[in-house]
Amino acid sequence: MKAISITEANRCELVDIPEPAAPGAGEVRLKVRQVGYCGSDLTSFRGLNPMVTYPRIPGHEIGATIESVGSGVPEQWKVGQNVLVSPYTSCGQCSACKAGRFNTCRHNETMGVQRDGALTEYVNITHEKLFTSDKLSLAEMALVEPLTVGFHAVSRGETTADDTVVVFGCGAIGLGVIAGASARKARVIAVDIDDEKLALAKRCGATDSINSMAESLNDRLQEMTGGEGPTVMIEAVGLPATFKACVEEICFAGRVVYIGYAKAPVAYETKFFVMKELDIRGSRNAMPEDFEAVIAHLESGVFPTDEVITKTVSLEDAPAALAAWSENPGEITKIHVTLD
Repeated sequence: MKAISITEANRCELVDIPEPAAPGAGEVRLKVRQVGYCGSDLTSFRGLNPMVTYPRIPGHEIGATIESVGSGVPEQWKVGQNVLVSPYTSCGQCSACKAGRFNTCRHNETMGVQRDGALTEYVNITHEKLFTSDKLSLAEMALVEPLTVGFHAVSRGETTADDTVVVFGCGAIGLGVIAGASARKARVIAVDIDDEKLALAKRCGATDSINSMAESLNDRLQEMTGGEGPTVMIEAVGLPATFKACVEEICFAGRVVYIGYAKAPVAYETKFFVMKELDIRGSRNAMPEDFEAVIAHLESGVFPTDEVITKTVSLEDAPAALAAWSENPGEITKIHVTLD
């Protein structure tokens, strides 16, 4: 069967690999129909993902159809049913798993990162990782997982309708944060340096926007919040400057959530941590309830799916699309690969 493989840094190919064996106990065999490229796939292609070894089949944003079912799979999962997948693993034994936070399992292996992903024709998946919806298209199903990362960050920030939430970055993950905070009826301020991305952020649920290249972030936030600062700030860029801005701009007793990885060490003025008694939290992957929340949000029809998916390409064109994304990352929000 055909698959996409990142064989080494800056090299992606269409390859032939063996089909998976018949599904084992508790497993289903999926006919992969649509897969989204993730930012981690781009990082892997560029040779900058320390968790990846080569060759690696990418792909963990999945829309698929159940082709066959192994023994012991509950009757709710049927041949011909369209599904999406939670691509993470959990050991059940580490401190995170014992705390019920399986999303941040110490030994997690995400599809397409620490283990091969779904940019291939068929894949076997344990039924516990499946979700479905009678209302969502395959393209929407493949969009669920990246949006869950943002929804989980919103949950980590304990966001409510009383909050003013600032979101740094209007890429695919940032748009998930914006949608998640909007779904909780919070006031959402999107921050980016690209006016087109900020316009899309408003269609995803942002109530306000700031182009931090064109105007003073501090001045605008002070103006918008009556001099207090926002109550929640969520970083989805991964820059030292935005990491620092979160603790500088947040209100006293505010909550800061980091999704992005800073690409260099961050020098903090740590007095803000204590003076403001800040809650500073990381956010990784997503929980099952985040998947359910995103599915419900997409089913409502308020999310502009067609605008967020920048382009859709065939499996044969997927290597070239990944290389082109690497050359011009700012022009792409989300690339989908169709295998139909």
